[in-house]
Amino acid sequence: MMPSKFLHAALAAFGLLLVAAPAHAQHFSDSYQFLEAIRKQDGGKVMQIITDTNGSIIDTKDRSTGEGALHIVVRQADSTWLRYLIQKGANPNIQDGRGNTPMMLAVETGFVEGVQILIRYGANVNLPNSSGETPLIRAVQLRKLEMVRTLLEGGADPDRPDHISGQSARDYARIDRRMPPSITKLLADAPKVNRSAVSGPKL
Repeated sequence: MMPSKFLHAALAAFGLLLVAAPAHAQHFSDSYQFLEAIRKQDGGKVMQIITDTNGSIIDTKDRSTGEGALHIVVRQADSTWLRYLIQKGANPNIQDGRGNTPMMLAVETGFVEGVQILIRYGANVNLPNSSGETPLIRAVQLRKLEMVRTLLEGGADPDRPDHISGQSARDYARIDRRMPPSITKLLADAPKVNRSAVSGPKL
């Protein structure tokens, strides 16, 4: 896969950006500037701030939403920068203000490669949000076959219930009359998961 334009431009411009920030930019915190650079896909600035802070900025969160850099790059469906930030120490299980992980956002946006990357780098595939929804439950609710298959292959628990209805992904697949038969069968055939050995680190 070719590197994203974001990373390519960053590598080309990085040397030019290792200079003092303009006076007006110094009024903003490193956290604010970092997340803004991520949103604007200003790769050079992102790399500069990571270097200047020795990576301590990597998991900073937006004060209003709780979003971190990984949430933002997942929304942008940028697999190159998703890998880069995780390799720089970003927490793949970081949660926003609603408890959503980058994996949950990848599910909602249909970013299958993002889910695969997060699983490869040790993200907890069963970590629920504040409503108790797991990425697999959300994928089933959205009727996304490829996403459901990817999560199951990554160790997702089909029997973990949410907090709202007490239904699991397997339950949702069974009771939704509009559910594609392929998803219903996939969930019906999914083996039970050993709860003491779920994928990813325990938080």
